[in-house]
Amino acid sequence: MEQIRNATIKQHLIDPETCIQCNTCKSVCPEDAISNDTGKYVVDPDKCTSCMKCIPNCPTGAIENWRMVPHSMAYSLETQIAWDALPRELTAGELSAAGGPDTKEPEAEVSKPSKNVQGRPLSDLNIGSTLPPWSAAHPYTNLYGPENPITATVTGNMRVTDMDWEYDTHLIVLDFGSIPFPVLEGQSIGVITPGVDATGKPHHIRQYSVSSARDGEREGYNNLSLTVKRVNKNREGNPVHGVASNYVCDLKVGDTLKVTGPYGKSFLMPNHPGSHIVMICTGTGSAPMRGMLHRRDRLRRSGKFTSGKLMLFFGARTKEELPFFGRLHKIPKDLVDVNIAFSRTPGQPKTYVQDLMRERSADLAVLLADPDTYYYICGLRSMEEGVIQTLREIAEQAGVNWNALSQELKNKGRLHIETY
Repeated sequence: MEQIRNATIKQHLIDPETCIQCNTCKSVCPEDAISNDTGKYVVDPDKCTSCMKCIPNCPTGAIENWRMVPHSMAYSLETQIAWDALPRELTAGELSAAGGPDTKEPEAEVSKPSKNVQGRPLSDLNIGSTLPPWSAAHPYTNLYGPENPITATVTGNMRVTDMDWEYDTHLIVLDFGSIPFPVLEGQSIGVITPGVDATGKPHHIRQYSVSSARDGEREGYNNLSLTVKRVNKNREGNPVHGVASNYVCDLKVGDTLKVTGPYGKSFLMPNHPGSHIVMICTGTGSAPMRGMLHRRDRLRRSGKFTSGKLMLFFGARTKEELPFFGRLHKIPKDLVDVNIAFSRTPGQPKTYVQDLMRERSADLAVLLADPDTYYYICGLRSMEEGVIQTLREIAEQAGVNWNALSQELKNKGRLHIETY
């Protein structure tokens, strides 16, 4: 937090009207200054150091807001939680009256000391890149917001998990007709759920990753697909009703819905022919990976992509709740190397994606040494640390300096992480 004579501060705030609660800012903040205990994302003025690491990651720009206020009148977490919109900026006269003469002239910026990263969990080291691969296509973002959403029509709704299993995941196809809505693999969109919440306020926009290629779920059409899991239980197993997920999964062909976006500037696939892609995901974290597979398959069939390798590490508790389980086994082996892990198969030992990565350590070591390899991690946050630790182990066993490699992966847009 920038301080001026310790009297006036430039307080960092999140705009509740444009925030889609994707959790990205919270996941990358090294000071634990961002919280969402009540669902709304807020910034603690006593913890924020203005390190700016959260800024490039926000898909909507909601994170890019500041207000000059007297230090003694900094907006508390409770005040921010109660907002439906950001407060107006104080005038110079109001600042002077509230903070006295010390508010007039700024001194040099004063920052809190940075935390020492030694001994911190690997998942806290923020090694995921905010830069796209150098050969990625240019993304269009924020074309449509909450104030000017566009209407999409449902042209397909197919369950992609076992019909007899409680874990219900759907592939939803949305068509935009003649309205421009350009998306790339790895980007996401926002869905506006009709109605209001228990407090009488409109539901927050829910963000979903696109699971189709840039040229459409149906090639050459102005459509896209989402992979959505119906939420009826929270992570502790207690009954809940996911408002947005149930709304989307219940949509029928011909229904319309309001959409915002696209979002995302960095979780994009490389386009150069020599690039290799390692995809590590769980559950519906497979959505962007599916889009990348579609894109690479279409390029390969057209003869435009021949040398890049694909590896997929895909995890779920059981095969019944793994999206696209049957279709995964029909993917040509020369297109992608598929590795599937199940952690709750009755009578079988628990297997996670990082276990399969260790089994394939020889192949991954070769790819780690190749500057044309790109890594994408998407799924539950609980997988992140184990996956990064495994990559580190594989690199070090192969004699590669992990500290140098991890910085290269981050600085060159080669390691991308989206966990929730």
